[in-house]
Amino acid sequence: MTTDDGRRGGPPVPGVAFALAQIGAHASALFARRIAELELTAAQAGLLRMLAMSPGRNQREIAADLGMPPSRFVPFADQLDERGLIERRKNPDDRRQHALYLTDAGRALLGELAKVGAAHEQQISRGLSADEHDQLLDLLLRIAYEQGLTPGVHPGYRGT
Repeated sequence: MTTDDGRRGGPPVPGVAFALAQIGAHASALFARRIAELELTAAQAGLLRMLAMSPGRNQREIAADLGMPPSRFVPFADQLDERGLIERRKNPDDRRQHALYLTDAGRALLGELAKVGAAHEQQISRGLSADEHDQLLDLLLRIAYEQGLTPGVHPGYRGT
C-alpha cells in the first residue's frame, strides 16, 4: 500500500482538506450537543453573536451577510423573537425595514453561550500549546481568507 505522500505501508495519510473536514464535523457536532442544553442551534447562536457585535442592522443586510435568502431569514429570526431573545424595531431611517437587537434575555443567554464556547475551544485545542493554538488559528484564518469566506460567518447558514 502507498500512502498519500508516497510512503509505503501503513494507513494513508489524510490531506489538509480531509483533516479540516474531519475535525470540523467533529467540532460542529460537539458544539451542537453543548448548546442544545441552552435550547439553541448553532445558527441561532451565531445570529445572537452577530447582533451583539453589530446591533441595529436590518434583516436584509444580515441575511445577505449570512448568505441566506431574506425569505428564509425571517422565520429563522422569528424563532428567536418568539423566545424573547431578539427584538425588531422600526428602522428610523426607513420605516419599511426592521432593525434587530438583542433583548436583556438575549444578552444573558449570550453570556452563557460564551462560557460554553470557551469550554468548547479548550476541549478542541487541548492537545496544543498556547503558541501552537495561536499559530494554527493564524493558518486557518489565512486559508479561510484565501477561500473568500466571511470572517466569523459559518458557511452552513446558506442551508438554514
